[in-house]
Amino acid sequence: MNKLIPTYKVSDFDYYLPEGLIAQTPLKDRQSSRLMHMNRITGEIRHEHFYDIVKYLNENDVLVLNNTRVIPARLYGKKHGSGGSVEMLLLKPYGDDVWEVLIRPGKRVHEGNIIEFADGELTAEIIRRTEDGGRVVRLAAKDGNVAAAIDKTGEMPLPHYIKEKLTDRERYQTVYSKVEGSAAAPTAGLHFTNELLEKIKNKGVKTASVTLHVGVGTFRPVTVENVTEHKMHSEWFELTGEAADIINGARINGGRIIAVGTTSARTLESCADESGRVIPQSRETDIFIYPPYKFKAVDALITNFHLPKSTLMMLVSAFSSLDNVRHAYEEAVKNEYRFFSFGDAMFIE
Repeated sequence: MNKLIPTYKVSDFDYYLPEGLIAQTPLKDRQSSRLMHMNRITGEIRHEHFYDIVKYLNENDVLVLNNTRVIPARLYGKKHGSGGSVEMLLLKPYGDDVWEVLIRPGKRVHEGNIIEFADGELTAEIIRRTEDGGRVVRLAAKDGNVAAAIDKTGEMPLPHYIKEKLTDRERYQTVYSKVEGSAAAPTAGLHFTNELLEKIKNKGVKTASVTLHVGVGTFRPVTVENVTEHKMHSEWFELTGEAADIINGARINGGRIIAVGTTSARTLESCADESGRVIPQSRETDIFIYPPYKFKAVDALITNFHLPKSTLMMLVSAFSSLDNVRHAYEEAVKNEYRFFSFGDAMFIE
């Protein structure tokens, strides 16, 4: 007799969160954030600090780090001619200085319009509209260096729930960030310091780098009630042959594959065959992980506390169980953990 597969509503992934627990600024010391350790099977919880992660890692384990780097993707400019104020968020590069973007207010911006930033140091010509209401634009810089103009003109694209101004851009980057292209940080990695990574390495734990450029779709709300009807955003990733060798070698040697963040988890699951072996590749993925889902490549997960009813909370629930995760979040609220991008972390194994 076939076992019935449960279906979930988006409201099943809701929870109560006092607004005061949403972290507005990063901690002075990255590794001093709190860490909730949870057994993914039993749901048993321990309260630690992030620097305690070392004692939970074993020789031959491999940490999979997303080395994407956030670009200052939020730009404020004016429409050429009318002078109307425009906010633009860079989402995805298409090459040759052509980008997919979000624009506000979008109703007044049409094909052929020019938007000027910083008195014309950077301009954006509207090429066309996208299916989901965004725009495709061609960027140009007065001095010819578009990347430098973005870096000079743009602001870090902090999520909408962070109201405080970020004084140091690097606090919204991981210490191992390398490949520019994200519209948001892979926040589980924000807790690592170079010193902590060195301690982990000295214990015989390896690291492997993947790249997944986080899109703004990470923060888009799920608007359907039945989870299976949600259309996942796509994001570009790369898993190199070198990283695949490290990951596959760890599995052969009895080590665990530990995804640092949901972005690393989605990358690994996009590359894994049924045996758990990962295959090098570079492409877009729109993998949507929600319960019930059998993970093929990920053995343990480091992650932050996510927004209610988000696809990220669904992924974490798939890795453990909805009951365990709901209980863990209730405990986090009760113990006044800090939530979301600049908040505290979980280690689920």
